[in-house]
Amino acid sequence: MAKKSERAGDRLVAVEGALSSTEQFIEQNQKIITIVVGIIVVIVLGYFGYKKFYLAPMNKEAKSEMFMAELYFQKDSLNKALLGDGNYPGFIDIADQYGSTKAGNLANYYAGIIYLKQGDFETAIDYLQDFESEDQVIGPMALGAMGDAYIELGEPEKAVNYYLKAANTHINEFVTPIFLMKAGWAYEENGNYDKALRIYKRIKKDFNRSNEARDIERYIERAEAMAS
Repeated sequence: MAKKSERAGDRLVAVEGALSSTEQFIEQNQKIITIVVGIIVVIVLGYFGYKKFYLAPMNKEAKSEMFMAELYFQKDSLNKALLGDGNYPGFIDIADQYGSTKAGNLANYYAGIIYLKQGDFETAIDYLQDFESEDQVIGPMALGAMGDAYIELGEPEKAVNYYLKAANTHINEFVTPIFLMKAGWAYEENGNYDKALRIYKRIKKDFNRSNEARDIERYIERAEAMAS
């Protein structure tokens, strides 16, 4: 019991010593600590103020400005959607002026898709790389579009990387088999039939209800023949 009491007493002394040292440190550095805490508070308040009083109104303005460009895009009037019509801005101007907003970010996606459709693949990649999204459909679609651009540029290895990112970023029955199939085609174009075969077998196993799985046996047989 005596030894236990001694150990308890030692621990108490150690704790008191630590508290005393902490109090001394605070007293000696109180001014610096106050300044650091003040800076952190200012940063936090500034961040929330920036989002609420600057970004939010700007995003609302950008969405309003982009309405006509989206309408032109839906009507397949791609040049007006991209460049504007003289009265309303197109996606390029919106991406430039409102790039820090959600709407400006989305304008990068639209611009990239339009350039892809128009055959300007390098510019399409530039805009699509500036687009960021956590959406389970549009995010993978942007990655897959970059894969399409690299295929057109004759770079199947880069295309495969983007197709696989598109397939695996948000795995689901809709987008994943689409981009897995494209990855398989890109592997075949690059002569990697073993890797293409693994992709096709994954579609058969994991996404057997998808449209891509309907003819997957044909692709499996072809890849097996070419691999051997």
